[in-house]
Amino acid sequence: MIYFDFAATTPLDAEAAEVFLQASTEFFGNSSSLHDFGGQSQDLLENCREELANLLGINKKGLYFTSGGSEGNFLAIEALLSVPKKAGKHIIAGMAEHSSIHGILDRLEGYSITYLPLNSSGLINIEELANAITPDTVLVIVQHVNSEIGTIQPLEDIARICREYDIHFHSDFVQSFGKIELKKITPLVSSFSFSGHKIYGPKGVGGVYVDPAISWRAFFPGGSHERGFRPGTVNVPAIASMTAAAQKIHDQLVQCHDHFLQLRATLMESLNPIKDSVVIFEAAPDSQLPSIIGLRISGVEGQWMMLECNRYGFAISTGSACQIGMQAPAKVTQALGLSPQEAKEFIRISFGKTTRIEDVVKLGETIVDIVKKFKL
Repeated sequence: MIYFDFAATTPLDAEAAEVFLQASTEFFGNSSSLHDFGGQSQDLLENCREELANLLGINKKGLYFTSGGSEGNFLAIEALLSVPKKAGKHIIAGMAEHSSIHGILDRLEGYSITYLPLNSSGLINIEELANAITPDTVLVIVQHVNSEIGTIQPLEDIARICREYDIHFHSDFVQSFGKIELKKITPLVSSFSFSGHKIYGPKGVGGVYVDPAISWRAFFPGGSHERGFRPGTVNVPAIASMTAAAQKIHDQLVQCHDHFLQLRATLMESLNPIKDSVVIFEAAPDSQLPSIIGLRISGVEGQWMMLECNRYGFAISTGSACQIGMQAPAKVTQALGLSPQEAKEFIRISFGKTTRIEDVVKLGETIVDIVKKFKL
């Protein structure tokens, strides 16, 4: 079986696994305990916080560790809404946000939500965003990189508008963390979330940054961990492992980007025999993460294509695994304005740093063969 679903999750890096094991056996103390075992664990935790803050170009005082991107999104949004910059009950969000964002917004009471679609290039229309702002708008939520099609949203322009209208801005960085240099972006947002298992770190750990200038109120009162931001014993071994994975992948950013560009071009070329049936959802190269390819094949249901590829030894997906669990089409298909039938044809192929060109060629040839047999 050859894996092409790295946007869903990645294998744990061997060096990160060693760090996890060492931290679990040697730094097992509760980081909030006052004895030496707790102090050693606390020292490791704070070292990780400082290392990640340096990688991200942020103030470590605003960095909190969580169980992953979904929890990070929830806690960040609740923190921002606890201290809005002005009075109001209106939120603007991307229609193609991760399911965790939609879940958070669906539970809010008393707020009106405006959802913005994507244009034909998979990007938020900045004019539409500006026109959607009202005097009551207190929060804008737009993910940095779409998890289904890999388009990179214009956060600089969105942040400028938010500053102009005195609005908090949250962004989901789960798909961009470890794949794009973020130091120029992080100062522009009020908060962002990230996850460990997308960057060859362990599952069940992530982080969220909230600008330290924001005096948030805790959603879970009385918590003693992470300066009251969230309850529960801090998972120091997983945090140490994620930090090791982040340092390693950060050093490989340019190398991986070039590799993904080559893989993407190879797949496109291998699909040439059925190009008239293939629709690729993508932006211009400077607004596109090359490791994620979202597409549909006219007349072929995505779930069937995914199962056929699996039968031939290739793991692809029909979108975000969090959304698939709900048995619903990928949110991006609705945001792109696809018909219900077109939405059912959607599939996602995503590369990792271990993906080989020869495997991409095999996948492309297999998809071509499946389509030709299906349409006979």
